[in-house]
Amino acid sequence: MLKDNRIWVANNAEGENIFMLPSMANRHGLVSGATGTGKTVTLKVLAETFSEMGVPVFMADVKGDIAGLMNPGADTADMQKRIERFKLAEAGFEYIGYPVTFWDVYGKKGIQLRTTVSEMGPLLLARILGLNDTQTDILSVVFKIADDNDLLLIDTKDLKSLLAYVDRHANDFAEDYGKISSASVGVITRSIVALESIGGDTFFAEPGLDITDWINTDGEGRGVIHVLDCSSLINNGKLYSTFLLWMLSELFETMPEVGDPEKPKLVFFFDEAHLLFKDAQKALLEKIEQVVKLIRSKGIGIYFCTQNPRDIPNGVLAQLNNKIQHGLRAYTPSDQKAVRAAAESFRINPKFKTYDEILNLGTGEAIVSFLDERGIPGIAEKAYILPPRCSFGAVTDEERAYGIYATPLYGKYAKSVDNESAYETITQINAEQQQADEEAKKKEKEEKGTSKKKTAKKSTLSKTARTTGSTLGREAGKLLGSNFGSLGKKLGGNLGSTLGRGLLETLFGKSK
Repeated sequence: MLKDNRIWVANNAEGENIFMLPSMANRHGLVSGATGTGKTVTLKVLAETFSEMGVPVFMADVKGDIAGLMNPGADTADMQKRIERFKLAEAGFEYIGYPVTFWDVYGKKGIQLRTTVSEMGPLLLARILGLNDTQTDILSVVFKIADDNDLLLIDTKDLKSLLAYVDRHANDFAEDYGKISSASVGVITRSIVALESIGGDTFFAEPGLDITDWINTDGEGRGVIHVLDCSSLINNGKLYSTFLLWMLSELFETMPEVGDPEKPKLVFFFDEAHLLFKDAQKALLEKIEQVVKLIRSKGIGIYFCTQNPRDIPNGVLAQLNNKIQHGLRAYTPSDQKAVRAAAESFRINPKFKTYDEILNLGTGEAIVSFLDERGIPGIAEKAYILPPRCSFGAVTDEERAYGIYATPLYGKYAKSVDNESAYETITQINAEQQQADEEAKKKEKEEKGTSKKKTAKKSTLSKTARTTGSTLGREAGKLLGSNFGSLGKKLGGNLGSTLGRGLLETLFGKSK
């Protein structure tokens, strides 16, 4: 709940309120604890309050119960005990639902959430595809070839067509990009096909998500809670974690610097956070750490939710300043070490031993520490988390449909659009090349003399490349003209032809 313009999260054993300061909420946080200790309720309490503050929220819904944020809670005997215990009635507690928009990368339980292959980038895509270091390097080279030749990689067929083209013309690219192993290209292609079999051809498409669409409020000024249904997505841990990491990267690259705002611009909850770091390559871990360090100044708060703090690398864990530690169980020496590490991450409270308290916390209880107004972590406090004002349970199909169709964002993302991209360009190039080859062979039969035949073939290929390049350049210019005004008109003329010829010369190699 929001109380005195502060985020009221819990009470201590003496009944005193424990608050998180809105100005410190973008300093990131950690919600951890064993299964069944109350992490989901804690996430709901935080999300509710951020929404009340006018702060939009993103949450991943793995089990389906986060969706209940849209419905008011139900009055029960247990809830009445909690309301009395926390003196919530005096604070104006009432059961209410919150503005929720549902998303789904498969488009079944939410608005279709898409991105493009280019936006995902080679590093994150390589993780989804399960590539090794050598194959990742090859994929990066293919992305570089696409960039150098202005080939748009929107969907998986774009990437497959470019891989096939690069494989067929590997010798032509070797001088500028190094040797490209046909075996590695084959592995990458097969991995893409496997990804398509689980829906990759659905979520790599246009229109891609404009992440700024999530910075929105409802008619009452409450922050919209964007819930990504992950009930199916979680079955592929790498895909789940990489997709959420892509969202973080998009926020980092898109949002402007704001310094230290009075409250966050958006709060991002990352449930099952251990999946993000599992088997992650060093380069990816470094990127995650960089994003977490720097995104704070853009007003974005990141809250990782996981079973054990040891799931988070130390470089990232050090950036999580607002901590809510639910109960942990220590059945093995390794578990005991993990609990001890969690306890030592809190400032000592002389009233109790943090290690012992963590082992004996009940459901809904936690050890908490939030930053004060000077940015200094508070001492560890045993806390009793407030109950949510929303429903504890899931939603009906009718209620979910309302959360999908009632938002104007549905109209923007409902239908997929197949724009002209690398696949269409390469298909046209291949067709032009085939035609040129057929004409060259026909001319060879008509002419006498080996030297004349070779000269004629080179001349025909060169002319075809230039003609095709000019045509593609002018057509690209026309397309740009419709979207970018005077720049596109200029590209539609000679400059477009020149760029087109440059593209074809790069792909085919200049005739000599």
